[in-house]
Amino acid sequence: MRVIGLGLNAAATVAEVQGALAAAGSAGLVATLATRAGHPALSGLALPLCILPEAALQGVETPTQSSRILARFGCGSVAEAAAIVASHGHIITPRQILGAVTWALAEGPGPSEGHSE
Repeated sequence: MRVIGLGLNAAATVAEVQGALAAAGSAGLVATLATRAGHPALSGLALPLCILPEAALQGVETPTQSSRILARFGCGSVAEAAAIVASHGHIITPRQILGAVTWALAEGPGPSEGHSE
């Protein structure tokens, strides 16, 4: 399963999220932090949303590194870590930035049974 991981700040728009989804191509799931689950830019998603607690991303090794994100979340990229965790796989498109949205695409077997979406 391909999973798009999203990191977004307060200024993110629906158009930016839709642009990220279009750029990523075929994804079956969107993964993001629980603190962003209610963000207006995520309204109307055509894909299921996997909500992850911050603790799930801590220590996840990511291909790209932001020192600011590493200090704040314990991983180098929220988008990459969310995609890796939700897909149980590996990054196939590293972190990309589109305005106030950061996205990455991972591929793997997908969420395990009982995973909260």
